[in-house]
Amino acid sequence: MKFIGREEYLGKLEKQISTDELSFSLIYGRRRVGKSELIKQILRNTDIKSIYFECKQVSEETNVTGLANIVSEVLDLPKLGYTDIESILDYIFKLAEKEKLILVLDEYQYLRESVKEIDSIVQSIVDKYRESSKLKFIILGSYVEIMKSLLEHSNPLYGRVDLTINLKQMDYYESAMFYPGFSAEDKVRIYSVFGGIPYYNRLIDDKKSVKDNIIDLIASSGARLENEVSGYLNAEISKIINANEVFEALARGYSRYSDILSQSHVSSGPTLIDVLDKLIKMEVVEKTAPINDSNNKKKVGYYVSDNLSLFYYRYVFKYLSQLNIMDPEVFYVKYIEKDFDEKYVPHQFEEICKQYLIRQNRAGRIEPVIEKIGKYYYDNPKKHTNGEFDIVTEDEKGYVFYEVKFRKLPVSKSMIEEEIAQVDKSGLECYKYVFFSKSGFENVDIEKLEKIEINALYE
Repeated sequence: MKFIGREEYLGKLEKQISTDELSFSLIYGRRRVGKSELIKQILRNTDIKSIYFECKQVSEETNVTGLANIVSEVLDLPKLGYTDIESILDYIFKLAEKEKLILVLDEYQYLRESVKEIDSIVQSIVDKYRESSKLKFIILGSYVEIMKSLLEHSNPLYGRVDLTINLKQMDYYESAMFYPGFSAEDKVRIYSVFGGIPYYNRLIDDKKSVKDNIIDLIASSGARLENEVSGYLNAEISKIINANEVFEALARGYSRYSDILSQSHVSSGPTLIDVLDKLIKMEVVEKTAPINDSNNKKKVGYYVSDNLSLFYYRYVFKYLSQLNIMDPEVFYVKYIEKDFDEKYVPHQFEEICKQYLIRQNRAGRIEPVIEKIGKYYYDNPKKHTNGEFDIVTEDEKGYVFYEVKFRKLPVSKSMIEEEIAQVDKSGLECYKYVFFSKSGFENVDIEKLEKIEINALYE
């Protein structure tokens, strides 16, 4: 199976394993994001002997026996009789004094469950062999909060990690490589549902329609990903009822703390704060503030940052009873189709355009360089106007306002002038307007429209 994307991280890891010194790398990220596949790709590309072990939720002795068996197999050694993790790790680090080796411990958090002092053990061994071993030691974990804690000042491993990778979802650009057979528009639709999780994207069949992929994978009883969202939430959250309540409110478009509290049935404010904090640490919800008023807590918003979760709670979770007794095609037409095409995808297209701007900016293709990007809130008590613009950037010249249209008709000159008038009416200052349009532009003479830059984004 062809490995797609992640070029930046592959480069960083290849640099780490090319040295002759001991190196310690930490890779973490939510389930299904592709941590194991990233490492396996690195191992496929190197001639260095590698020991890959996936830790399990079993006793220390069972994990050690499994690791020892792999060491014996990879290095062609007699059966090893180690029963504790400290001894087997010390043995591997010592072996790497003679030849370069790679040791990967995947799902490291499970080892922490059975060996409470494992962080101190690793710290001691890394310090012991720092100057003599050539081992390339890599640990991976899916429980983001736990893995992040390894980097805190209070943890024994603080200061020992040479490379840290927080592996996040792929953006639209990389995700679309998984389904090249779709049109540009359908790539946007598919990404709007399945996001940037490689595991989901490998399941997509670009020979089928977008609708059939959605039905087959998430919107039918017994679908491949039917229990995916509830599964990863249950794995990390003890009171799933509260998480469901919060997700339902977020999926309906409520983003302010007070609105989420009033629209959900979470028992109290402190409970809501705990749930939101947990979901943010899991990287399925994000907390954002307007770029023009970042310190104003009243204007902070919470948004679902995982596309499959958003789709699931907007269309599937709410209608689970109907899903279990209805024909999938009928269910899709009744509960998904219209809202999906007219509201859901256009909103997700905004995020794709934002990703495009960030990629272009990093590549040095935008001048002046963008320094901030996000939402822009305005509130003018004198004019009794308030609202928000979803995509605004700030650079050394000031603000640039963006308007995104994912619709069948092209953007016309009158529509552009109407959008500009809205900004002017709000009394906001911007030195440039940018328009993204799925269907292009009609009767637009750029020469006669000052302060306007036109962008059509397809690929």
